[in-house]
Amino acid sequence: MYAIIETGSKQYRVTPGDKVKIETIEGEKGKALTFKALWSAKDENGGTQGGTVTAEILRQFRGPKILVFKKRPKKGYKKLQGHRQNLTEILVKEIK
Repeated sequence: MYAIIETGSKQYRVTPGDKVKIETIEGEKGKALTFKALWSAKDENGGTQGGTVTAEILRQFRGPKILVFKKRPKKGYKKLQGHRQNLTEILVKEIK
């Protein structure tokens, strides 16, 4: 059984027992969360709309550093910028 949830303007395909890294959601480790399922299915043959997905927060952390480098040839222009995204890791418990 799987479901599709939306959080942080992104959609994720989840099944019970999955560990998913999503954009930051406020809460401490062990807090229970409920997401509205956009779509859920018991098998590949058919599915239903709606339902809920229950999850638990495992940890709050920062993702890897991403470097953005811009350069204009023959102009002497170079720009280096770094970014680290705040993330939350959740454990999907149940799909209803």
